[in-house]
Amino acid sequence: MMSRRQALAGATALTMFGQARAEVRMTVPAEEDVHEATFMQWPNSRAVYDDPVFLRITQDTIAEIANTIAEFEPVIMLAPAEEHGRMRRLSQKVEVWDIPTEDLWARDSGPLFARQGDELVVSHVQFNGWGRKQYHQNDGAIAGEVARRLNLPLVPSGLWGEPGGVDHDGHGLMIAHESSWVNDNRNPGLNRYEIEARLLAAYGADRMIWAPGLWGEDITDYHIDALARFTGPGKVLMNLPEAPYPDGPFARAVNETHDILVDAGLDVEVIAEPNRRRVSSVDFVASYANYYACNGAIIAAEFGDPETDAAALDALKRHYPGREAVALNVDALGELGGGIHCAPQQMPKVG
Repeated sequence: MMSRRQALAGATALTMFGQARAEVRMTVPAEEDVHEATFMQWPNSRAVYDDPVFLRITQDTIAEIANTIAEFEPVIMLAPAEEHGRMRRLSQKVEVWDIPTEDLWARDSGPLFARQGDELVVSHVQFNGWGRKQYHQNDGAIAGEVARRLNLPLVPSGLWGEPGGVDHDGHGLMIAHESSWVNDNRNPGLNRYEIEARLLAAYGADRMIWAPGLWGEDITDYHIDALARFTGPGKVLMNLPEAPYPDGPFARAVNETHDILVDAGLDVEVIAEPNRRRVSSVDFVASYANYYACNGAIIAAEFGDPETDAAALDALKRHYPGREAVALNVDALGELGGGIHCAPQQMPKVG
């Protein structure tokens, strides 16, 4: 079996297919760095959404997120041509591209942009429907289609997975749950050291902190961005309930992740989950940590609990001084198992 040192050395010196790499190192900037634009995807597939009423609610939510971000930076919405005339709630500030989509999760299936010297490339992690759990004929091709339209190199990582399954501080440190990556539904035959080496190379990072996570309990196999997010080098904002979870798999995974990040020396601030919310489903994702940092603003969720909603916004303002904090009702995304951060993918500015 390949050792961690061998895996890391191999990823630095070789591509995932064993070919020598002579190019300048790629780096994915921190999300809070300056953006050229934000990419989003229009949900529309009846193979994914069998309830047309809920699909319309979801589309309205995505339009509101796009319109809000467009007040601060350019937004490009990807959608099949036949949907363009139906996107009536979308602001005129949002540019629409004819690239077919099925679902809305651009964080996972959209292009992961990286800087390489003074150029931009797409560091490609292949989306496979969260381990072949969802139809993704169009969504699995989006990163490549965007790279072609922008005439950018598509640099393969040799990994199947989703950028929402990892968070990074833009200064060499990453965090992730093993369950989203070391999983035969995404990367069969690869061990954790090999996956880590490829992730570090794809992001231009130096160090990974792993927590076990939770296999098979939700469609993402427990993406880290629903729980813990970097707000700066070595600084993490984490979303936990005020009262301990009832004992169970999620409770153990949450507490284990928290303890691992603290033991690793990270500065972890905990913000409370809402005590009251509009949606009572046990599968509903109520995460304040699943926010998006765009130019000049933080776009976050509110869940109908005035106390915790306000406390979360205050925390975000402290972690991102000088930015406006905007709270949106995105309950439709929570019902789908995601949040605001899952919907956009940033394109960093270069030069």
